[in-house]
Amino acid sequence: MRLVHQSPPPPLYGRLRVERRDLEPARWLEQRPPHDDGFGTVAGVCAPGFDAYARILHPALLGTEPVRWDQVASAYGRSVSAGTRWHELIGLGDRLLYRNDDTPGIPGLWDEHPHEGPTPADVARALIPVLSRHTRTPDRCWYGLWEGYGNYNWDGYPVFRTPGRHEILLAGPLDDADSPASPATDRDMALPEIPDLWWPEDRAWCVAGDVDLVSTYVGGTAACIADLLATPGIEAHEVAETSAVD
Repeated sequence: MRLVHQSPPPPLYGRLRVERRDLEPARWLEQRPPHDDGFGTVAGVCAPGFDAYARILHPALLGTEPVRWDQVASAYGRSVSAGTRWHELIGLGDRLLYRNDDTPGIPGLWDEHPHEGPTPADVARALIPVLSRHTRTPDRCWYGLWEGYGNYNWDGYPVFRTPGRHEILLAGPLDDADSPASPATDRDMALPEIPDLWWPEDRAWCVAGDVDLVSTYVGGTAACIADLLATPGIEAHEVAETSAVD
């Protein structure tokens, strides 16, 4: 991500507090089997050991309106499953998509690829009420933000490690998970990303995205994942912790 400049980190990221000292709430995410960091799997992006997992598809867009993958699939004569990859869905085969890809959409159906990166704001807002029903501690949650996003210079800040990533620890209630996505005031800066990782104090679930993905992954109880799969406005598929990410 190329920016004109990087700003010093703020004490608040959106409404989330930046933790500069105690990383203990995140240490459980660093615990991986020896010689198996899970990179490229659902558990590697999210966390191992949950009863069930879901893949939440980031919608495509038509203007500013979200478009479900299954709507797009129908137009191409295809279907969507838990392992479907966007670029294959729209007929690009093994060609990988990157930001600003100029592949045309379908007039009147979609004109912008799914968001590549952590959870989009509209998806986050759909997840929040569901997740709040499946934790005893919705007012006390923790978040991981990849230090590699370009808005701020995080040099000197402590990080915790997940497969392939170094994360800054943030804290705040679940209702504020989407708060960094409010419009930026500096025109030279990109909009801040929503944190890659979210989990409540009681560790009832974990939400995970990544800079390179067009899906968000959630691990939790079987009841939590069933609730997500049944929620209108969320396009989700059940996956396993060993499933490959998109």
